[in-house]
Amino acid sequence: MKKSTQFKLFVVDDDPFYINLFAFQLSKLGYENVTTFSSGVACLENLDQKPDVVFLDHNMDTYSGYEVLKKIKRYDPNIYVVMISAQEEIKTAVDALKHGAFDYIQKGDNETKRIKSVLIKIHEVKELLEHTRPTIFKKLFQFL
Repeated sequence: MKKSTQFKLFVVDDDPFYINLFAFQLSKLGYENVTTFSSGVACLENLDQKPDVVFLDHNMDTYSGYEVLKKIKRYDPNIYVVMISAQEEIKTAVDALKHGAFDYIQKGDNETKRIKSVLIKIHEVKELLEHTRPTIFKKLFQFL
């Protein structure tokens, strides 16, 4: 199991200031394997790099965050996607979760705390799934 700070992270946002800020916040939390993209298209073209977590902006050009989220989940449903947005509407957060996002982070105050909290939750979920997933030996012995 990967330590949580060893996650491969993608940050997708069309705002260069926010991409740099978010990458800086992640590095301060100890995350070194962070790749940034300024568009959803670029992110989708690089999914073969197998990110563990994608932080995805809600409002972008070309594809919306929802469209990119759906395509990521179609490509690999095991990638954790965290929608990020400056929007304060609860509907935006609810829609993100309906479309398969693991969580929703609102840009602004307490952002670093929320990022850390979400990444801890993802680590715990991955660890729990790893322990509950039967190994090949357990599967074989079930039939004996």
